[in-house]
Amino acid sequence: MTVDDNTLLKMLASPETKRKAFGLIVSQYSEMLYWKIRHFVLYHEDADDVMQNVLMKAWMNIDRFKADSKISTWLYSIAVNESLDFLRRKKNVADADADLYAARHLMADEYFDGDATEALLQEAIAQLPDMQRTVFLLRYYDEMKYSEMSKMLERTEGALKANYHIAAQKVLDYIKHRD
Repeated sequence: MTVDDNTLLKMLASPETKRKAFGLIVSQYSEMLYWKIRHFVLYHEDADDVMQNVLMKAWMNIDRFKADSKISTWLYSIAVNESLDFLRRKKNVADADADLYAARHLMADEYFDGDATEALLQEAIAQLPDMQRTVFLLRYYDEMKYSEMSKMLERTEGALKANYHIAAQKVLDYIKHRD
């Protein structure tokens, strides 16, 4: 059952229905959030960990949600930021090639349901610098508008477009050379 934002916001405003509203939000948006996170972090276990952080952060900050965007946009913003934080922490702990290693071993992940082409695409994306990678993922998988990305990432639309086009060319070049 899908509940519209207005109903959820009314439920969130009442202490009696706040928990139920958040439960509805979790059931309504969890799958979408999981796949958005999974595109960033690659492994199922990592995506689950990030997902838990996203839901905890959303619950802790639900009273500060201003409703100037959709609930899904707000959750998505938290998910992207948590994914990026996870990747930064992982890079600080592991070597710089950890993402590439993960991408190259996706086919062995029992939760990966893509084919060899998708695995190759993930390898190509793993090679990108952080900002290019982020913009590419948001644009390619989610077809996010540059104006939305600009608000979320606090970058100009022009810079984001440049990052996307450079990233897309790098991905294309990587795939051409791997075939």
